[in-house]
Amino acid sequence: MDQKPSADSEAELVAQLTRSQLAISVYVRSLMPGEQGTDEVVQQTNAKIWQKRAEFQAGTNFRAWACAIARYEVLNFRKQQARDRRLQFSAELEQTLAMEVVELEDDLAERQSALRQCLDQLPAESRELLMLRYGSKETLPNFAARMGRSADGLKVTLHRLRNKLAGCIERRLANQGGI
Repeated sequence: MDQKPSADSEAELVAQLTRSQLAISVYVRSLMPGEQGTDEVVQQTNAKIWQKRAEFQAGTNFRAWACAIARYEVLNFRKQQARDRRLQFSAELEQTLAMEVVELEDDLAERQSALRQCLDQLPAESRELLMLRYGSKETLPNFAARMGRSADGLKVTLHRLRNKLAGCIERRLANQGGI
């Protein structure tokens, strides 16, 4: 049935849908006890009812029709949940990932400490240049113009400073046994 419902029949359907919201919600919750996602399924049901509004036969039991749609939406939700569950990690993998995250956090903390120490060793002018550049959201050409330098010259200077910092960090970590 591809007939578009009249404005009167749509208004009546909206009124019936509004009156039936509690019944639809209770029905969905009864099919999904203790599950999260019931509100989502109720909303999907409402959307599907509106999509199928031309199929509703005036004079028939609206709640029964709406609950039949709700039942299919619950089944669709369960099917989707089952698909999603297949993508979950095993407990062993989760534990491995958790341990790796802790190790990564330790490594990042060591690197951050080494970076601070290496920055402290730079001449104040170089440290300030790095802080200003990487604390800015400006493009390199705009930043260079503001600093009164050429973009290419500034690019080379920043590259050298980054290399110097990287080498310093790697040496510090190697001395700490971090690498």
